[in-house]
Amino acid sequence: MANPPPQLSVGYSTTIIPSNQDTPTPRPDAKLIPAPPFASPAAPRFPPPPLSRPDQIPSPSMRTPTMPSPVNGIRAGSPAPHLSTPPGPPVFSSPLRPAAVPFRTSPAAPQPVAFSSGSSLPTSSPPHFSNGSIELLREASDATEQSVPDPESPCVLFSAHKVLKQKKLANIPSLGFGALISPGREILPGPQIIQRDPHRCQSCGAYANLYCNILPGSGQWQCVICRCLNGSEGEYIASSKEELRNLPELSSPLVDYVQTGNKRPGFVPVSDSRMSAPIVLVVDECLDEPHLQHLQSSLHAFVDSLPPTTRIGIVLYGRTVSVYDFSEESIASADVLPGSKSPTQEALKALIYGTGIYLSPIHASLPVVHLIFSSLSPYKLNNPEASRDRCLGTAVEVALAIIQGPSAEMTRGVVKRIGGNSRVIVCSGGPNTYGPGSVPHSFNHPNYPHLEKTALKWMENLGCEAHRHNTVVDILCAGTCPVRVPVLQPLAKASGGVLILHDDFGEAFGVNLQRASTRAAGSHGLLEIRCSDNILITQVIGPGEEAHTDSHETFKNDTSLSIQMPSVEETQSFSVSMETRVDIKSDYVFFQFVIHFSNVYQADISRVITVRLPTVDSVSAYLDSVQDEVAAVLIAKRTLLRAKTFSDAIDMRATIDERVKDIASKFGSQMPKSKLYRFPKELSLLPELLFHLRRGPLLGGIVGHEDERSVLRNLFLNASFDLSLRMAAPRCLMHREGGTFEELPAHDLAMQSDAAVVLDHGTDVFIWLGAELAAQEGKSAAALAACRTLAEELTEMRFPAPRILAFKEGSSQARYFVSRLIPAHKDPPYEQEARFPQLRTLTTEQRTKLKSSFLHFDDPSFCEWMRSLKVQPP
Repeated sequence: MANPPPQLSVGYSTTIIPSNQDTPTPRPDAKLIPAPPFASPAAPRFPPPPLSRPDQIPSPSMRTPTMPSPVNGIRAGSPAPHLSTPPGPPVFSSPLRPAAVPFRTSPAAPQPVAFSSGSSLPTSSPPHFSNGSIELLREASDATEQSVPDPESPCVLFSAHKVLKQKKLANIPSLGFGALISPGREILPGPQIIQRDPHRCQSCGAYANLYCNILPGSGQWQCVICRCLNGSEGEYIASSKEELRNLPELSSPLVDYVQTGNKRPGFVPVSDSRMSAPIVLVVDECLDEPHLQHLQSSLHAFVDSLPPTTRIGIVLYGRTVSVYDFSEESIASADVLPGSKSPTQEALKALIYGTGIYLSPIHASLPVVHLIFSSLSPYKLNNPEASRDRCLGTAVEVALAIIQGPSAEMTRGVVKRIGGNSRVIVCSGGPNTYGPGSVPHSFNHPNYPHLEKTALKWMENLGCEAHRHNTVVDILCAGTCPVRVPVLQPLAKASGGVLILHDDFGEAFGVNLQRASTRAAGSHGLLEIRCSDNILITQVIGPGEEAHTDSHETFKNDTSLSIQMPSVEETQSFSVSMETRVDIKSDYVFFQFVIHFSNVYQADISRVITVRLPTVDSVSAYLDSVQDEVAAVLIAKRTLLRAKTFSDAIDMRATIDERVKDIASKFGSQMPKSKLYRFPKELSLLPELLFHLRRGPLLGGIVGHEDERSVLRNLFLNASFDLSLRMAAPRCLMHREGGTFEELPAHDLAMQSDAAVVLDHGTDVFIWLGAELAAQEGKSAAALAACRTLAEELTEMRFPAPRILAFKEGSSQARYFVSRLIPAHKDPPYEQEARFPQLRTLTTEQRTKLKSSFLHFDDPSFCEWMRSLKVQPP
């Protein structure tokens, strides 16, 4: 991966031009994104939101993802744009204390560690011991290799491309060091495939790789992790080292071992990869008429989008659970079970061994499925939404039973193996208030705290049961009724699924139904991390838990960290924080990441990624190699992990302030005759990314409801690098004449009355139309169409699918847009131009008009915030 271009004072100005366009660019120093064609959007696949406001412009329907767009920001298959730094400490004070790790052992006495999904996964690796084997000298040919940058994998992004040798400097927690690992990321072109057993170190279990020292005469190879000498059963015997480069594992940093040994004599790709992993829809039947109509439209569109061989089941729940039977070709009939208690084994046996068919290929049952959805009726009684009886827990139990089928009576732990994870997708409009796992309708219930605690435990156990049976439970909520997120979240999290809140059951809900059903890359996931013995893993955050030692192969000196993943998905990542144990003497440190999973064709894959990073004495050389964006994401994940409540979030804002001050004092320099510190110029992007984090929806006051904040927090802690970066810091794109988009800093100075602006904030995308542009019907319609299409293309592979909202300048809803931009209008003119050079193109009259359009408020600008910390803005 190339280093980022040098940071200039003009900063963010990038212009994006279509390759086939002959017109000169407005700014030669900028990069332009080609506007999508202005063709009118296709007929909506999903209905518009039910409640539209006069000042809100409804967005068109989102398209189902087909191919990744060249401008979608994800750039699958190419290295991620920037790499940067890791998580930091709890709170910094003077003198600075090292980060508190929830669990730490002495190196000589490794102990088991509590490891919970979606939370901190601390560990202390025991020391690596050399077995006394001879040190091999690197061959002369290696000298030429060392001048070539090491290849990188898009699956692993390090916070820096170099590692400091001095322990004291390397372990300064305000900046830190770490990596983001995306186990399920699609790689284009695909990795080298090896259909034989790998060569592994007999001491620590590491895999042979391109950085190993090899004796071609004897075929012996030396492990880069523990330096132990191993045999290769003659496979690495060759006349020269160059000859060995023909072997994939000795020439590529990323290889896939496909296990086709005795256990499975081979695998045959099937025509549809998900034919054996059923989907069961669990649908709330306590909805009012407007919500139900939108849900019906979304469900009809969803089943029409499924591959014909997908097996589907439908379960409805209210006060009872209705399981629909597909044995009749033209009649929608259902078996009904009580929702007040868990179904008995006898009831489930009668259901499963009866004459009904509860999972059916969509091609055989599509007319009946549409008939079922059309026959849904709105809630008839007079109870308010929050007081209606919903037995969501019982309904999910029944859904799991019909997925397991007759194997449900097998002993625990013996489960049918299928290709990929089965999915239960819950469509909910309110809280679980009836039956097991429920909470009372009213918070005023005298026993509410105890009942909620019982419900949380029950839901977590149900999620773990789903996980044991390779089933992921996604909960998609919509509407205006609070769903009691804390009670539902453990069910989704423990099974490897997600909980998402929507405004309504319309467009975004329908798109997420489709993406939820197709997002899995594999199942039975296990991630192993091995590092050179002077590197210590201190914390892991992500969608997994520490694997039990009996669930994977171990070696006598194996100090790897093993993480069990409920599912392997492209939309996930793990953030790994690392420290240096001692001063490093060697020129390189090595990292090996191994992802074991079963793909949807039921083949066992072991993806091996080996990374070599050079070590340096120079702090300046280290800072030059720091990747600001990866650093910001890792810091954000470590910070968000501790922001469990709103009061925690306020504390974490103070932690970010302390972090920025500490980085400036440790790596920057004090300005002459001043108390201000100069922030290191090599990290110029980092403070602004952290400023967006502290005032945005994750930590700031933009999101008002604690349920919404909780859902965003859980999504963020597990999200891929691309989505995490956008959730932390928005991306701002201005529509320009000639059908291009210019990327600008996310400052409110972009809100010029003659412009249209797109702001991508991860789970929300906003389109803002200036008043002058909105007054010109033809131009505003063309600009709006281009902005909408760009927003869809930027997010077409994203899960969850974001809301796309459009506003006009001056409307009350435009405040959602304004609140996410830095109020740079408060800065003096020279500072505005330094950070936002586009202002120089405005006339004096236009500048005055722009300045007068801003309202005064107390929120500081980025520069004001930095100076309040006694730090000079970079």
